[in-house]
Amino acid sequence: MRIAVTYANGLIFQHFGHTEYFKLYDVEDGKVIKSEVVSTNGQGHGALGSFLRNNGVNILICGGIGGGAKMALAEAGIQLFGGCMGLADTAVDAFLANRLNYNANVECGHHSHADGHSCADHHGGHSCH
Repeated sequence: MRIAVTYANGLIFQHFGHTEYFKLYDVEDGKVIKSEVVSTNGQGHGALGSFLRNNGVNILICGGIGGGAKMALAEAGIQLFGGCMGLADTAVDAFLANRLNYNANVECGHHSHADGHSCADHHGGHSCH
């Protein structure tokens, strides 16, 4: 299994469509055996679903995410766990222990995040630890 987390400075990045990096975790027998941070190479919104699929991702953990991206991920067969905040590594550990708090109904509209608000803040995001 391969898990992707939207990633910035160790934390879950809060806007899927603008993420510049994903941290990818390869999991075998319920344990992380390898992880790496990969650049999206400037790809955004619509291209990110293909980026994840092409990188063999099965699970995505993120903060806010728009409705179109959610549909693209579903079409690509990628299971979504949105509305998460906190450390990326902690979220993956919680997922593997079946303790990840997430919001299945998370959705991010097209609004500014410059004022310090995250999509998860607006839509019931939970800490992932």
